Amino acid sequence: MAMQMEACFAHLVERWTDEVVVTSAGNASEMWWKLTGETERVFYLEASMSLASLFAAGIAYGIPRANVWAFSGDGAFLMNPGMLTVERRLGLPNLTHFLLDNGVYGATFEIGMSDQGETDYAALARACGLRNVFRFATLGELSDGMDEVERVNGEAFVVLDVEPHGSALPDPPMDGPECKFRFGRHLERSYGVRIFDARV
Repeated sequence: MAMQMEACFAHLVERWTDEVVVTSAGNASEMWWKLTGETERVFYLEASMSLASLFAAGIAYGIPRANVWAFSGDGAFLMNPGMLTVERRLGLPNLTHFLLDNGVYGATFEIGMSDQGETDYAALARACGLRNVFRFATLGELSDGMDEVERVNGEAFVVLDVEPHGSALPDPPMDGPECKFRFGRHLERSYGVRIFDARV
């Protein structure tokens, strides 16, 4: 059993308040853009090469007042499962890492994954020492469980069992530099931090 991906994301968007969001390449970025159209509070890390959660961890570490959501696909995760050891070591209370488990590579036209859906990502996270690990396969579980996710002390790792989307999604209409500057300026304005040397 798995959730319909758009309904899953729509629920998270509904709960989204002031969290800074980092999305990885493929379906995560495309679906978040489709549902929000957000151009400043989200970093669409399109060429992520599995580094979305580590990028997000850097923001959470550098700006403790910022609550940060990171989204990775299962394909990205398998490129760099070592991200879990970094998250465990940092133990950031302001970082929530969502992993989309849909069994396909969303960035490459939903080609099936080599593990054929047999990897237990929640078990891997626990084996790496993460304490706050959740797995949701239905919208009811997600709705009920997100309150607990938001209450935990320390990093949270949340596996979302979702169906492949099955059709093309729109790309965020920004290139890397534009996304970087929009996002960085938002962090500067919101948290009083200095991201860029050049002033505008």
